[in-house]
Amino acid sequence: MAVLKGVFLGTGTSQGIPIIGCDCPVCKSSNPYNKRLRTSFFLSYKNVDIVIDAGPDFRQQMLQNNILNVDAILLTHEHKDHTGGLDDIRPINFKKHQAMDVFAERRVLESLKCEYSYVFKKKTYPDVPIMDLHEISNAPFEFKSLTIQPIRIYHWDLPVFGFRIGSFAYITDASLIEDSEMFKLHELDVLVINALRFEKHYSHFNLEEALEIINIVNPKRAYLTHISHYLGLYEETQKLLPPHVFLAHDGLQIEL
Repeated sequence: MAVLKGVFLGTGTSQGIPIIGCDCPVCKSSNPYNKRLRTSFFLSYKNVDIVIDAGPDFRQQMLQNNILNVDAILLTHEHKDHTGGLDDIRPINFKKHQAMDVFAERRVLESLKCEYSYVFKKKTYPDVPIMDLHEISNAPFEFKSLTIQPIRIYHWDLPVFGFRIGSFAYITDASLIEDSEMFKLHELDVLVINALRFEKHYSHFNLEEALEIINIVNPKRAYLTHISHYLGLYEETQKLLPPHVFLAHDGLQIEL
């Protein structure tokens, strides 16, 4: 039976932790669990290696976690903290002698064509990153041996995607999951979901809202990600969580 293995490459917000110029206890903490790169996740399942979101820390994340291969990148949405590292796919292009498969909805792909215009010119500079863009919709799609189920969520009023693969689901930058999408989260072994801070936020779940979703979905385990310094110190906040809910940290490895 195939085992899904995952690594939290980054678990922080768009600013990461520590934040430039901040001297709060979280940003000044020496505990590595309180240092967070921009949110990203690596999973390996059925001989397929996938990264969900490639933000500005992509290169550092690949090197720190000794990840040698990526077959595809799934993009939740177009914000820079989720797409800003795509230029660093070049070593993987060179190693595999092929384009990187990138999956996202049309709006996000159009954004990439603007942000990385030098990649998509008719006559490109030698050795630019090579991407094979695949448009997805809110319907299951196949990649190699995997079936991937997008999950429509909302980041304030921006439609974004979470993803389910097998009994694993990954949701970040969500402030709303409509009832019509909740069925896609039934019978999960692992749910990863964003929890920005204790106070309510207009475009992200806070801790209370994330725990409400976890309570409804009832996965065997849940991990919180896209965490800001306002959620407090790792060791203190973890004590507040139910036994099957964990505050993710950079480099955390899981199996299911």
